[in-house]
Amino acid sequence: MSDQVVLNQPVTEAVDLESADDLALAERMKVGREQVLTELRKIIVGQDEVISQVLMTLFVGGNSLIVGAPGLAKTLLIHTMARVLDLKFSRIQFTPDLMPSDITGTDLVQEDVETGRREMVFAAGPIFANIVLADEINRTPPKTQSALLEAMQEHRVTIQGRTYTLDEPFYVFATQNPIELEGTYPLPEAQLDRFMFHIVIEHPPYGEEYDVVRTTTATRNPTFERPISGEDLVAFQRLVRTVPVAEPVMRHALDIVRASRPKDGTCPEDVGRWVAFGASVRAAQYLVLGGKARALTDGRYHVSFEDIRALAHPVLRHRIITNFHAQSEGITTDILVDRLLAAVPLPRSGM
Repeated sequence: MSDQVVLNQPVTEAVDLESADDLALAERMKVGREQVLTELRKIIVGQDEVISQVLMTLFVGGNSLIVGAPGLAKTLLIHTMARVLDLKFSRIQFTPDLMPSDITGTDLVQEDVETGRREMVFAAGPIFANIVLADEINRTPPKTQSALLEAMQEHRVTIQGRTYTLDEPFYVFATQNPIELEGTYPLPEAQLDRFMFHIVIEHPPYGEEYDVVRTTTATRNPTFERPISGEDLVAFQRLVRTVPVAEPVMRHALDIVRASRPKDGTCPEDVGRWVAFGASVRAAQYLVLGGKARALTDGRYHVSFEDIRALAHPVLRHRIITNFHAQSEGITTDILVDRLLAAVPLPRSGM
């Protein structure tokens, strides 16, 4: 009897979620996702994989970096998503002169018209929204970029020693233009690591691009249904964490991440030669969480090896730091992720 690689089949016996309410919520999440896609199609043409990764970000409760050339609807996608979900949306245009207080807000001196006394009043910045779009985030210095760190991780901001909690759900989506590098600042590794996905938007196929030109040069004023609320998203985030993960699947996610680190004994030689720093533990966490969300939206209550491997590129491509040799030889992080997936063995089951 030969061994066969197991990808989509459950590794353990099927495990139901804990209650009938959980099962109903899982069905609502699956149906709601399809309804959201239907509403987005009123504005957005194609980009199925990009939209899928954005929705997984929402269901997990993470943040994502979206990279693509100008004109590929990065801003339009996130703004439309906020409209469909009826969430408070805020767009911040990152520029070299943007200050941290322009993002978080600041204390202002105001005079009470009745008493004439002056007092400090907090004026909230654009970070106080449900979906924050940090447009061209790499056009502002690291000091200002770091104003997002606490918000992205803790969902709160601290100003003048006082802490303000952000309303849930809260997400940060950042965009970058990979073409124009003059006048830009690299994102600190600590901030990159807080993005669940690095989502790449490519130019669409001919047919989709034709539909984009046709629909955007005609009159359109769509109205949107609201299939999912902010409260639903918070409930989905809790539900995602209840999805069971078999130990072999969990270990496979960790094996992929550890193999990206040159100092780890499992790192393939050809990968270690091009990597300065491998992925952090957050990579394994997001592989598992993303796998849980992917399983639920596919109508499954278990995470498969394929769920983990399907998310390896968006989870790892911004967490693997290449060295000079890779840059000089044109070795991208996507190429390195391909090699990691080829090198890290899948568990096998006897047939």
